[in-house]
Amino acid sequence: MDSRTDHRFDSRGAGITVQRALELPGLRSGLPEVLAGADRLHRTVRWVHAGEVPHIASLLKGGELLLTTGYGLGTRPAEQRAFVRTLAERGIAALVVELGPRFTRLPAALVDTARSAGLPLVQLHREVPFVTVTEEIHTEIVNGHYALLQQAEEVHGQCTRALLDGGGVPQVLGILADFSGNPVFLETTDGRLLYAAGAGPEGADPLQVWEGLRGRHKDAPTAGSVLVDVPGGGPGTGSVRARLVLLPVRAPLAPVHRMAAERAAGILAVVLMQARQEEELAARGRGDFLTDLAEGRIAAEDAPAQARVLGFKPGADPLLPVVMRLGDTFAPGGGWAVLARAVAEELASVGVPVLLGVRPVEGRVPVLLGLRSESERSAVADRVAAALRAGVERAGMQRPGGRPPVVVVGVAGGWAAASAGLRHAAETAAAAQGLSDRPWYDARRLDIDLLLWRLRDHPDLAAFVDRAIGPVQDHDDRSKPPLLPTLETYLAHAGRKAETARELHLNRQTLYNRLARIGELLGTDLDDPQTVLALSLALRARRLVP
Repeated sequence: MDSRTDHRFDSRGAGITVQRALELPGLRSGLPEVLAGADRLHRTVRWVHAGEVPHIASLLKGGELLLTTGYGLGTRPAEQRAFVRTLAERGIAALVVELGPRFTRLPAALVDTARSAGLPLVQLHREVPFVTVTEEIHTEIVNGHYALLQQAEEVHGQCTRALLDGGGVPQVLGILADFSGNPVFLETTDGRLLYAAGAGPEGADPLQVWEGLRGRHKDAPTAGSVLVDVPGGGPGTGSVRARLVLLPVRAPLAPVHRMAAERAAGILAVVLMQARQEEELAARGRGDFLTDLAEGRIAAEDAPAQARVLGFKPGADPLLPVVMRLGDTFAPGGGWAVLARAVAEELASVGVPVLLGVRPVEGRVPVLLGLRSESERSAVADRVAAALRAGVERAGMQRPGGRPPVVVVGVAGGWAAASAGLRHAAETAAAAQGLSDRPWYDARRLDIDLLLWRLRDHPDLAAFVDRAIGPVQDHDDRSKPPLLPTLETYLAHAGRKAETARELHLNRQTLYNRLARIGELLGTDLDDPQTVLALSLALRARRLVP
């Protein structure tokens, strides 16, 4: 049975139609005559109520077929008109009046008001047992709901068979689109489109429909859309992995379509979970290969063959090692599989062979790229760093306002150089945490930071920092303006006062006064090379000690 063509049920699938109720034996035996609302017999009858009290409208919720012998309608035309208007405002499906002792024919005031209010009004010329009518209609409604459940279960079965035959998300969405006669979409929780199926009006591509209705489908009650969450994260977690969206752009959507979508959402959750597990395993496998290469567990001469198995075929071109480190302040987002997919999609635009892995334990994303020549190292590094950061943002793993991930680029060369370069970049990425943000760091220029990072837990490093810049730190804790930023900028510009003053937006005399105060606090000459070296090291080590 197809709810789109079976007129026994209303277009929403929530009950039977008034027309169908009049065709059942109970009401048919009463010789029903439609006096008003003949064009509205497709209305939904979701329940049947019988009553004879004037205020019966207050007992109804809407959608009822009201049976009465007319004793509650009132004797005056004004009362009868008010009675009908109140029922129409309540939204009942139809008013059925049995002729007999109260009325031998329905009053004109009653009929005219029903017509003007658009309320189906039916008179029965023979007496009928109201209890029989109620039982028949309620049975029909229950049977209709069961039929809808059967339809939804059939769709569920089709989706299951599609998966057993090797299908995936597109096939499941296609089955839903065929069943609903409308386009179907799978989107992320933040509204990014993942998959689409079905056609829009006049055969339009579903992506055109999506672009045209972007965001508006979220107002499901007014737009008539069906939105169903696809669960994720395991039983009892309440988390949502994606959202299934059915848009009524070709035909209205019925409750049976929501039922089918809810059953399909469970299947999609399993498919996405399996795909994510497989994707994460593959990404971890590539990460393990790159880590084994970096740690020397894979010989340089054996690496190309193993890389080809993983789909990486750079030929004889130079290899560029890159490591991104997320740090400890990143949100879990959609997980490492989502991150790997997002980063891989961003890296596809770089235009070079890429081998991408993940190392969740260390919070690292190691990457190996094939270059055409070493001269393009800097240009490729720019594009790769931008792609890596964009992937992290897309995957939802960067907290709002948090520091972006650290990207470190190693030395380009052959497989032996790639092994050393990956190890060096991984260590340097950890050492670069807390440095001023740059799109990417050259591993060769962070060797001093790496050395200091390795000494971070040694008490001598903290003692050195305290001896070198402790008096200035104490000053900044007590007084303003702080002097450490001035010292850092001065050393970064190799003692060039004019450049330092411009960057700090100070006039020359103010800068001279601050530098003189720093020299006084430290008891040293800021022009002495050994002093400059010690201060530079202390400032770089400051972030590594408590």
